[in-house]
Amino acid sequence: MKGLAIRNHRAFASGALFLAFAIFFFVTALQYPAGTAAKMGPGYFPRLLAIVLATIGLVVILSAMKSAAGRETLRAWDIKGLAWITGSVILFGALLFPLGLVGALFVLIMVSSRASPEFTWTGALTNAAVLIVLCLAVFVYGLGLPLPVWPSLLN
Repeated sequence: MKGLAIRNHRAFASGALFLAFAIFFFVTALQYPAGTAAKMGPGYFPRLLAIVLATIGLVVILSAMKSAAGRETLRAWDIKGLAWITGSVILFGALLFPLGLVGALFVLIMVSSRASPEFTWTGALTNAAVLIVLCLAVFVYGLGLPLPVWPSLLN
């Protein structure tokens, strides 16, 4: 059983997280009828995605245990970066309706950019401009989602 030792702990942990999320979403999707491939129910697609995610997780786990896998250990969590990302998502949800999509995305991108050690104001502003234009094009104009684009004070 010499080939079953975990050589790449980072990949193994990633695969285990994929598998855990897949199991969670599959079990959650069991509450909804699956239907058939011809007439899909609300639980069909989430189950299918959970199966794909579980397959990816298992492949990553097995590749981390191969003798050819490079040795990597787990690093300490970057709690500060995690806090910036989580906080930016919470702010986006809280600011979407008062500031509109443009304002909430701007705040999300600027705050989440602080999570990176390579943060620069120029890079963050450039990312914000490009991502705001893309999100408007895809979600508001392409898909026609009824999202407020501008702050409620301007409407």
